Amino acid sequence: MRTRRAARLALALSGALGALGACRSGAVRPSAPVYDVYAIRFATIPGFPARAFVAGADSARRQDAAMMVWLLRAPGRTVLVDAGFHRDKFVRQWKPADYRLPSDAVAASGVDPASVTDVVLSHIHWDHADGLDLFPRARVWVQRAEYEYYVGADGTPLHPGIDPDDAAMLAAMRAAGRVMLVDGDGREILPGITVYTGGRHTYASQYATVHTRAGTAVIASDNAYLYENLERHRPIAQTFDSVSNLAAQERMKALASSPRLIVPGHDPAVFVRFPKPGGGVAHVE
Repeated sequence: MRTRRAARLALALSGALGALGACRSGAVRPSAPVYDVYAIRFATIPGFPARAFVAGADSARRQDAAMMVWLLRAPGRTVLVDAGFHRDKFVRQWKPADYRLPSDAVAASGVDPASVTDVVLSHIHWDHADGLDLFPRARVWVQRAEYEYYVGADGTPLHPGIDPDDAAMLAAMRAAGRVMLVDGDGREILPGITVYTGGRHTYASQYATVHTRAGTAVIASDNAYLYENLERHRPIAQTFDSVSNLAAQERMKALASSPRLIVPGHDPAVFVRFPKPGGGVAHVE
């Protein structure tokens, strides 16, 4: 009797440890909601220097930069990863082609910007954070270390990298209870959506995994600018730490159910590899 009981206990313990290991490796709970994932392009910055994306790239090579947000939809949740930009100073400085407000691009895909429940902010750069106020009811999920490194208690920038208007906006959102500070790596912030650190594009940039019908997808944002970073094992050009960036890219490959489900931050090829439904929208499936 004791032998059978001990065997059952050992089996239960083995199963529990196995489940814990699966959770740590990025496996998705069976009960997690299934999301539809879309890349939505709201502008293009043409002829960007490739060396700004890929460390060591030919200085003469040019690469269009697709400006995107990522829409994650499941019953009861409408989530964006990043929010783009809209302030006139950025539009005038960068002169993007085919620009429209990120909120208008989201609306054109059939989603009311006011219905967005959450925005996962990968990092504080203007082209990803400036549009947060276009989604007035959304909570904003950002790494605590990222927020506290860049945004002062009074909304002033603490370090280069964040625009002063965006720092003030984030501080006001936090005062209103809309900023959710994430404490570290491997955190499931919403059912079926987990964030990871280590890309080091900024002080504590994060990327996200999301549960889809095709498996686990990775929204890399600027932790991998282009497919070239991933496929040629080349770090991004703008990072605190190239070694950590490469390690994060390898981890993305382990987390994703397939390499094709890793979505880089600025590559126009996203809309070639996922051509449907078209019109600047790519269904990642």
